[in-house]
Amino acid sequence: MAMTDMTPRRRRFTIPGIGVPDPDEDFTANPVELFFDLAFVFAFAQLVARLIDDASIGGVSQTLLLFVLLWLPWTQYAWSANATSGNSRPVQVVFLLATAISIPMAASVPTAFGAGGFTFGASLAAIYGLGLILLLLGYDTGSTEWRSAVRYASPNAVSIVFLLAGTAVGTPVRTWLWIGALAVFVWSTLRAGGDDWIVRPGHFAERHGLIIIVALGEVIVAIAIPVLSGLTAGAGVGTGILGALTASGVFAGLLWWSYFDRPQKALEHAASLQVGPARGLFARDVYTFLHAPITAGIVLSAAALEEITKHPEDALPVEFRWMLFLGLALFLGGIDIAVFRAYRRIPPERSIAILAFGLLILVTADVPGLVVLVLVDVGIFVALIFEYLRLERRTPSPTA
Repeated sequence: MAMTDMTPRRRRFTIPGIGVPDPDEDFTANPVELFFDLAFVFAFAQLVARLIDDASIGGVSQTLLLFVLLWLPWTQYAWSANATSGNSRPVQVVFLLATAISIPMAASVPTAFGAGGFTFGASLAAIYGLGLILLLLGYDTGSTEWRSAVRYASPNAVSIVFLLAGTAVGTPVRTWLWIGALAVFVWSTLRAGGDDWIVRPGHFAERHGLIIIVALGEVIVAIAIPVLSGLTAGAGVGTGILGALTASGVFAGLLWWSYFDRPQKALEHAASLQVGPARGLFARDVYTFLHAPITAGIVLSAAALEEITKHPEDALPVEFRWMLFLGLALFLGGIDIAVFRAYRRIPPERSIAILAFGLLILVTADVPGLVVLVLVDVGIFVALIFEYLRLERRTPSPTA
């Protein structure tokens, strides 16, 4: 008679049908994850529209708060999908449900601090809650990774309460409650960062590269709006607008180059070299935290580009000049800090470019917006060329 293995086994899942690959197995993003990102195209478009409508310091601050709130569920689903394969039907159902809820969430972005507060906060809380549940289902019950997930998810229930409570009060209190939700998220993420996690570097790099693509797609949408308005009005597309469209397209391409040519690969390589809890810490710092300003920088820049495309021959208003600078500083600076976190060195060319753009914003008060954008394009291009030449002179390596 064959011996029966009586060793007790941990319960893997509470929902049948969810499969988890081996902890050492990496995989690419499932199409359902890309579908989930589509709602964020809509959300980012609404953020840009909000910046155009209210370019004051208060308006920009509120929009940045909304962006970080939107980042909560997106980054949560990146971690959840990293733990459990998106090929499983139950996981796909959760993603599809979250995508459906994301649409009213994105639509309510312009009125989130007004009449749309309930829709925005309740939708965001529901999506976030589903993501936390999915994360818990991605680990063996009782395993060290499962305990890490519980340690992280438990305080974030308070974040969800804050999000929901904010929907029932007016703007000043709502703002502080939502800031409180962010504070709890940051605290719980810092607290759980050194715990044991399953981190698949290839999947993390791909997911965060895709959200960069989503944000860059919003640049294209932003510059297309003035053109469509002109064509609808029968005004056609003038020379200035054509120049702005070209310069904006070059701008988007340069941002793509500055992230995907070297840094994305270098960061993935650095993540793959980490072992044990260090890999979770790296993913938290480089992807969860630092990709937020990188993505926010693109959104801010898109608002400035839309203004330039609308009025290419007019001086760029001071609010939009600072949006352009802040967007570039967040994007390039976020990449710099991520590279420093990975390799303990900062690409000097990008840091010099940020300082140069700050000076440019100060001296171009009366310069047409199109000229400012062309100068920015030239500055980014020169910085990337010098960086390329510096790195090519070294022994080939994956570092940025």
